[in-house]
Amino acid sequence: MTARRPALSGYRMMWLYVMFDLPVGTAAERKAAARFRKFLLDRGFEMAQFSVYLRFAESKEAAETHIARIRDALPRKGKVHIVAITDKQYGNARIFAGRKRERSAGNPDQLALF
Repeated sequence: MTARRPALSGYRMMWLYVMFDLPVGTAAERKAAARFRKFLLDRGFEMAQFSVYLRFAESKEAAETHIARIRDALPRKGKVHIVAITDKQYGNARIFAGRKRERSAGNPDQLALF
């Protein structure tokens, strides 16, 4: 018996924004900040801006799993904000590079398999 997968919905698919301000005054602080940044990249986050990383999650449950992993990897010092928004909300994002508007990143191609 196979479990039935719920239909994909822009209201269930999520995007996670991780924004951080970490101290880099000492070598140990710079190393901790670099380790956290590498942690995010290794888990599929993309850099949207310096200290702002973005990742798609196929469901709210998957987003919560990513948030728990981030919580376990937090540096001892600094401030980290995690914002979760639905795919529908993300679709309304306005992104500019200079004065030119850019299109927001779409869902990963992997979802085309479903």
